[in-house]
Amino acid sequence: MENGKKSNDNKSNTNNRGVNMTDKIWLVIEKTSYGTSGDSFSITKTASTIEKAVSYKTHLDALNDSKNKSYFIASDISTVLSSVAKHHNKSVEDGSYYEKHPEVKKPIDEMPF
Repeated sequence: MENGKKSNDNKSNTNNRGVNMTDKIWLVIEKTSYGTSGDSFSITKTASTIEKAVSYKTHLDALNDSKNKSYFIASDISTVLSSVAKHHNKSVEDGSYYEKHPEVKKPIDEMPF
């Protein structure tokens, strides 16, 4: 802080890979099963959006020819919940939610009088 002003220097929020730790991060994790010896987990790729993470995972799955290796996506709970809420709200707005859930009645936009 200089002259009473906050510094916009984000270097203190970056990890050793230069990733800003305040950004939302999606992890593509590789799981290798060793039978009775246990499992090994490693971060294969990081992504800034769920769409990129899904794309990375899809491509890794397609290239994977090992029966003891699999991939999954993970993130912190607030990132996951934010994404779920965003996609749910979008589906409600565009009406696709009501098409997939006919048991839920779409609210009427206008008053009948």
